[in-house]
Amino acid sequence: MFERRHVLSLLSLSMLSAMTALAHAQTANYPAKTIRWLVPYPAGGGSDFLARTLSQQLSTQVKQSIVIDNKPGGNTAIAASELTRSAPDGYTIMSADNGTLVFNSALYAKLSYNPEKDLTPVTLMGRFPMVLVVGPSSDAKDAKDFIAKAKAKPGSVNFGSAGAGSPHHLAMELLKVQAGLFMVHIPYKGAAPALSDLAGGQIPAMMVDLAAGNAFIKSGKIRALAVANPSRLPQLPDVPTFAELGIKNVEASAQVGIVAPSGTPPEVVNALQKQVAEAINQPVIRQKLIDFGIEPVANSPQQYADLIRSETVIWHKLIKRQGISLD
Repeated sequence: MFERRHVLSLLSLSMLSAMTALAHAQTANYPAKTIRWLVPYPAGGGSDFLARTLSQQLSTQVKQSIVIDNKPGGNTAIAASELTRSAPDGYTIMSADNGTLVFNSALYAKLSYNPEKDLTPVTLMGRFPMVLVVGPSSDAKDAKDFIAKAKAKPGSVNFGSAGAGSPHHLAMELLKVQAGLFMVHIPYKGAAPALSDLAGGQIPAMMVDLAAGNAFIKSGKIRALAVANPSRLPQLPDVPTFAELGIKNVEASAQVGIVAPSGTPPEVVNALQKQVAEAINQPVIRQKLIDFGIEPVANSPQQYADLIRSETVIWHKLIKRQGISLD
């Protein structure tokens, strides 16, 4: 009996050793086939541009095809749910923004995925800084004047956004709290229609990410009043930060990173992060992102996870305070 148990134990150890060796061999060769990259927004937007720009460089580096698969809808929940049903092997990844990883769990009582348990952070690819902009219907001379006018007549100023619960919406909610403003939210289905109405004078103001709003700003169709960033943006050197205006802690951006399904081996996560960081830091790619209005990042999986945790504390507190819900 003892010998039989001993033999079975040896066989079990042998099988475990073989499985471990196979797993290491698979991760060592990663990637060995096509990678599917889910993008939770339609083609043509900022997240799509970021994924397609990096995927071309990444494909060259790893010598494998990378297929961009746009899966919009549900405030990114449709794509996130699909990712959770994928094998945790690094061959299905997803672009995830702070809506996916931070906001949704506070905005919805029930989600089809759990950001903390179901998704593995790989790297933050870049930030899309938010800018306070006004259209031709606004008589605000500058940001201070805009804030003073809004404060003088509570509820008289409307603002647009790319949608309820979007980074654009919550950036303005943050300004409202920090500056003591009461303004009425007009949600749109995306930044593009909101910007069109802003330029057309249908709404007076909004927070918009630089990538989406840059062409409107450059053409003079809308005016940039302040940036929700720690420092001035190189693309808008004459536009002050909110901190310069005496309004502290108004810092907001759409943050877009890469996540993999929970359970993806750390070796695969680290290998993917290394390749994505190399792609982002290619001088031509980096400048292309900056010109588009993106601040390149490429941090480590741990740094990205830490950022998500700290952002969750800040934004969940704001969402709760403002009573924002999408149920």
